[in-house]
Amino acid sequence: MSDGEAVFSEEVVWDPRSYSDPEEHYRGINHSLKIAAEHLPRVDAIGGSSAGVYVNNRVRIASLFRGVSDAEFQAHVVGIFERLRRDWGGVPFDVVNDGEVTALAGSMSLGVNAILGIALGSSQAGGYVTPEGNITGWLNELAFVPVDYNPDAAIDEWSQDRGVGANYFSQQAVWRLCEPAGIPVAEGIGQPEQLKVVQALMAEGDERARRIYETIGIYLGYALAQYAEFYALEHALILGRVTSGAGGNIILSEARRVLESEFPELAGLSVQLPDEQARRVGQSIAAASLPAVG
Repeated sequence: MSDGEAVFSEEVVWDPRSYSDPEEHYRGINHSLKIAAEHLPRVDAIGGSSAGVYVNNRVRIASLFRGVSDAEFQAHVVGIFERLRRDWGGVPFDVVNDGEVTALAGSMSLGVNAILGIALGSSQAGGYVTPEGNITGWLNELAFVPVDYNPDAAIDEWSQDRGVGANYFSQQAVWRLCEPAGIPVAEGIGQPEQLKVVQALMAEGDERARRIYETIGIYLGYALAQYAEFYALEHALILGRVTSGAGGNIILSEARRVLESEFPELAGLSVQLPDEQARRVGQSIAAASLPAVG
């Protein structure tokens, strides 16, 4: 961002969960920063968001680093953003949970509060802006909140919990639903690439892809009703790579249908999608506004 305006945005397909070398994580993040910096006259501050728990820019726990050993995590991952700040000349630098930035992006773009933001990406991110317009210090890790209480529900590979949001509102969900929908998964293909396959099929009007998005939308409708038991909600915003393209509109439509038919007491809950660009990179734009400059 330059003078409050977004001057550059780009989506990079990146799945670092299997990286065991912290240096691979560092290089990937720094590479994206360098690309963005090429479009600015100078870099006054850096703001970012990521899945996990971050305290004073230090990584406390994050599933993205699941491939890194405990010793390497403590030695090289905990302070990875402090290292980046030093390497960028010590400019103001803020990193927060990506769910909180999702909610902030929703509040900024819609001009409302009491909003729950949900990002459907490599995992599920969740964040909340209070009726007073503040993000909280709570851990809104909806990725690990149960939404499916079937004893045979999907197991999250990292937490080993059953039925949690990470497997129902993410590219992991798309991957998991491909086989039941009749869409083959080629050997050796990763989840980000398989999501692109499904998105391309959806753009062609493929009914198998449509069924995947309809299923995720039904999941979402019931999950929002559950979330409303714990949050003072007037609005919900969904974004992230999974919502990109025509599939996002189907998810939104099905979620609204479930709420209207099953939970009439939530008829006033506004569920929205941002425009196409914001669905994919809205978090990064909002994160850029986090650091205090001057």
